[in-house]
Amino acid sequence: MAHVIHFTTDRFDPATEPANPINPIPGQAVLAWLCSELQASDYDTTDTAAEDWGWYAYTQSGSMSYMLGASGEPEFASGAPKPDKYFHWVIAITERRSLRDRLFGRNKMLADDELSATVVRLLRAQGDFRITDIEREK
Repeated sequence: MAHVIHFTTDRFDPATEPANPINPIPGQAVLAWLCSELQASDYDTTDTAAEDWGWYAYTQSGSMSYMLGASGEPEFASGAPKPDKYFHWVIAITERRSLRDRLFGRNKMLADDELSATVVRLLRAQGDFRITDIEREK
């Protein structure tokens, strides 16, 4: 199951990100920032890589392993013909489970998952980020 966190900020400029060779969706800068913050919190993370829906990286703490995804799109002000400087960013967290665990419904990501709580805490600690929604599949 995935946890999906939506937030806005003007901190990251998609124009300065490396181009996503699969689909021109930003998110690399957000994910690189998040991976750096998670490393400081004792999570092991991989480098970011492009995917057709944005960017991804893997992270691990102890026996728990996750895929992180990030993407963004312009945040339009009400009635504005062009996007303002803010972007709507999405971070998705998915626990990596074995085929056997998935088949038998074991080791599902819980609503109070430690990594998810850490990511939310890191986002809330940023004065220029505004969390707009948190989705936790059950």
